[in-house]
Amino acid sequence: MSYTELFNSFDFRGLRLIMRFEGSSQYVATDDLKLAVNAAATLQRPLLIKGEPGTGKTMLAEEVAAALGMPLLQWHIKSTTKAQQGLYEYDAVSRLRDSQLGDERVREIGNYIVKGVLWQAFAAEERTVLLIDEIDKADIEFPNDLLRELDRMEFHVYETREMVRARHRPLVIITSNNEKELPDAFLRRCFFHYIKFPDPATMQSIIDVHFPNIRRELVSAALSTFFEVRDIPGLKKKPSTSELLDWLKLLMAEEIGPEALRSTDNKLAIPPLHGALLKNEQDVHLFERLVFMNRANR
Repeated sequence: MSYTELFNSFDFRGLRLIMRFEGSSQYVATDDLKLAVNAAATLQRPLLIKGEPGTGKTMLAEEVAAALGMPLLQWHIKSTTKAQQGLYEYDAVSRLRDSQLGDERVREIGNYIVKGVLWQAFAAEERTVLLIDEIDKADIEFPNDLLRELDRMEFHVYETREMVRARHRPLVIITSNNEKELPDAFLRRCFFHYIKFPDPATMQSIIDVHFPNIRRELVSAALSTFFEVRDIPGLKKKPSTSELLDWLKLLMAEEIGPEALRSTDNKLAIPPLHGALLKNEQDVHLFERLVFMNRANR
């Protein structure tokens, strides 16, 4: 057995690395990103992924799960989400109602325990990928409230006096749009990776995955326009990868060719269907004003 085969099958305290993430045909992962996923798995630490919106942070968890043949459990965080909800919730209201109705179920308090996504991951028959999506949307104390549970892979259920321990340590992937800073104590327990915005060559590869039959001329013209729009100083929201893909889909659906994206000076052209790229009225007005001023100076 080679060293690589031995490493890939070695059991780290119950964590079996059956295979390493090498990307997939549906997701363009850089070498640094693939290395980050595998490093987090080896260290048995959560992988904290940051990057601009639309750079594929959430999709990464889906592709890692698919590539490694592991079930995916997802916890999408909102501003009102509490850490306790990821563990479990006790439905005291339903139990009180059932007791008033004489329901036999009230004798077993476990009937009123609603398991959260962390409990589901801990109790799973096989190792899972656990996505905690957009953790920065929650209260500032939210990450700290999960420190012990993610570190020790266990938690106590107060109502039933039981200790829930992970049967298999999940591969935890946490995403953040950097809306607020995360606590230092939480960061120390993560392996961090920032997904850089794709350069034109990487963006070309991403487009090839989603639109394998698209005209090369259209892609070239669209990429040129897209990066010129992103480079406009003062934009409140720069268009993302997902918005570029939406725009290309619309251009193909409307049979708009590359010539429509070009003019004597490409920087002066207002791209058709630019509402797919610019999602803020201030940005639209800024872009149109720059185009008008440049055309007036021709």
